[in-house]
Amino acid sequence: MSEPAPHSPPEDPAVGRPGPPEDPAVADLVSRCTFPAAGSALVCGVSGGPDSLTLLVLAVAAGCEVTAVHVDHGLRVGSAAEADVVAGAARRFGAFFRAERVTVGDGPNLEARARHARRSVLGPGAATGHTMDDQAETVLANLLRGSGVHGLAAMRAGPTHPLLGLRRAETVALCRHLDLTPVHDPSNDDPRFVRNRVRHELVPLCSAIAGRDVVPVLARQAGALAGDADLLDALASLVDPEDARALSSAPEAVARRSVRAWLSGEGPYPPPLDAVDRVLAVARHERLATEVPGGRRVTRRGGRLTITPGQQTEANPDPGADPDRDPRPVTPLRRR
Repeated sequence: MSEPAPHSPPEDPAVGRPGPPEDPAVADLVSRCTFPAAGSALVCGVSGGPDSLTLLVLAVAAGCEVTAVHVDHGLRVGSAAEADVVAGAARRFGAFFRAERVTVGDGPNLEARARHARRSVLGPGAATGHTMDDQAETVLANLLRGSGVHGLAAMRAGPTHPLLGLRRAETVALCRHLDLTPVHDPSNDDPRFVRNRVRHELVPLCSAIAGRDVVPVLARQAGALAGDADLLDALASLVDPEDARALSSAPEAVARRSVRAWLSGEGPYPPPLDAVDRVLAVARHERLATEVPGGRRVTRRGGRLTITPGQQTEANPDPGADPDRDPRPVTPLRRR
């Protein structure tokens, strides 16, 4: 749940304040970013770390009308005070500032829930400070989760991810160059989070085995797969996911993608692969019906598939399974 915190005082707006100086180091980094055109309004998620502070500085230098938004998840003592660091940077470099608070309780899947809560506050068009290193870590983390092409394509370069061409070391160096003191988030060192182990253990190990820095390699792979993912999306959009015959005759990769988009709807997470495959089995007359995530049930009637409220029970996890066929193994729900 989001609770807006006080905005910058109206009598002291950031507009009109000087932006970053004409600095060659700043200009070089801006030239490698993908910000929108100068004059565009841009909301930037700024936690106070080196990446997001660099995002703020470079967005202003690129000529954007920047609103820096700090989101306090309330997960550790003193986190609310970090908004002051962001507010100070916004005033210094000529950006508006807004502070928000969200409630995220501790428990399973904490990172994903916190990320979703933050995104809901920032909005779909907001920019974040993810770098090339984050991109490489995302590729590896999604690979470990068993993601397909879409997951391995990771983040897309553009106005919402403008720093994917920069390295994390460069954001740290820029903050030092501009005498900015970033906030240190201790959760970034917590080994209970998969991403941290990928960052501190897996990426260095992969680089050691490959005998080179694998971050640019993984980032290039993500960029190449992004084109493949876009092509599959375009082809899948031509297939009616409710038409059993159309799904059955489409190439499996296209049919899976069509069903995946259908089941996802407006939700933040895609369905697991085993749920998609069960729906395809219904389309091919291999099953009578199947349960899918979200307490829903997919059935077939007259060559059409429909989604209705399900009645899944622990004793029978897929009551729509065709009794003449062995049920597929149940696999855990993937989250990303």
